[in-house]
Amino acid sequence: MTHVFPSAKALAAADYSQIGLPAARAETIRRLASAVERGDLAFGAVTDPALWMERFRELPGIGEWTAQYVAMRALGEPDAFPAGDLGLLRASGAAGPKQLELLAEHWRPWRAYAAMYLWQTEKGEFK
Repeated sequence: MTHVFPSAKALAAADYSQIGLPAARAETIRRLASAVERGDLAFGAVTDPALWMERFRELPGIGEWTAQYVAMRALGEPDAFPAGDLGLLRASGAAGPKQLELLAEHWRPWRAYAAMYLWQTEKGEFK
């Protein structure tokens, strides 16, 4: 290994002004890193993904899409589903997130797998 991901402490103190990141997004990263550094939010051994996502969404700048996506990718939550994702909406043919949420009820408790499939079909890989 030649590179190691920065620590939460380093991310909380980092200067993001030179990398083209919007100020609000940089502040969200700082707040998230600070919460991890303080131990208020952890990514390991999550036993209640719904509670974890609720606490995650309490951070300014973290919305439903981000919470669902992070639960899917970082926590391995098989039922996470970012229904507002434009790729998922296009691939599913749903008119909006609420319609996609209703459709996705049929896929519980494996909606994350459905999302992966829809993203691939949206790219044309399964057509």
